[in-house]
Amino acid sequence: GRNTGPQHPQVPGPRHPGRHRRGPAGEKLPETPRLVQLTSRSTQLRPPARFHQLSWRRAGRAGQLTWRSFKRAELSLYQTLPDVIAHNLDILIIGINPGLLSAYRGHHYPNPGNHFWKCLFLSGLTDKQLNYLHDQSLPETNGIGFTNMVERTTPGSKDLCSKEIREGGRQLLAKLQKYKPLIAAFNGKGIFCKETFGVKAKNLEFGLQPYKIPQTETVCYLMPSSSPRCAQFPRAQDKVHFYIKLKELRDQMRGQAPSRDVQETDYTFDLQLAKEDAKRVAIKEEQEDPEYDIVSYGGEAEWISPRCLPRVPSSVVSLPPQQPVDTGV
Repeated sequence: GRNTGPQHPQVPGPRHPGRHRRGPAGEKLPETPRLVQLTSRSTQLRPPARFHQLSWRRAGRAGQLTWRSFKRAELSLYQTLPDVIAHNLDILIIGINPGLLSAYRGHHYPNPGNHFWKCLFLSGLTDKQLNYLHDQSLPETNGIGFTNMVERTTPGSKDLCSKEIREGGRQLLAKLQKYKPLIAAFNGKGIFCKETFGVKAKNLEFGLQPYKIPQTETVCYLMPSSSPRCAQFPRAQDKVHFYIKLKELRDQMRGQAPSRDVQETDYTFDLQLAKEDAKRVAIKEEQEDPEYDIVSYGGEAEWISPRCLPRVPSSVVSLPPQQPVDTGV
């Protein structure tokens, strides 16, 4: 009889060489990828991550899921993202852990929908619009470095367990005590949380925190997540305010006079309007980039089993010690 067991999602599989579809007159039709079943007994595919069936079906109907994007996501789970860090940085940007696209490309914040690089420029922290390909040069040119609290790559931060976050918090603390940046900028509340610093996320306010890293003069600054999926601040222009305040804090700690390049006249925020505008932007970006949702953010991915990956040493850039800045005042 007909198999009525559980239905598994289908993804495009490898094409059979020499097998072609033919039309009524015997002409060759364009090749189409063969669909393979993703089952626990499959010997042809055994990915380390299992995606929700709803995500697979929705992506398949929209024509967004390709064999290439699936393999890219699979390979990214085995890669880690090295730190871009140096002694005496002005700002160390701290993420929670590498995403699929970051690990695949080997750069920080590479997704075109992420607001990080745009906010960095709009706030005046960089003189020109940069992108993820410039992350390795930022410690030397702008005094900005990058690190993550947890090294393991996952489709989303929710795939991390509490034990990993606690251990990552201890490693992050040791890293901050070693490199001693002026400001530890946490990109999202999920990093500066109870399991790391003993503070509940709901009790936190964005901006400068009343904490310093022990045995250092490093202050902690909390920013909204630069991801477009940040529900509280879904647009880039909603987050620039916090980057402007970060720049002002950096200038103050360096003894510089306030810059006149970027001035904030009036900061207002309407969450409902921001969500509607962000939804329109997301739809536009998703139409322009078919892998916007599936690869870049992992869709609605679910991690099955944690895998212990080998640690990757940080790429350290040697910088001269900071000198006091003479502002002439």
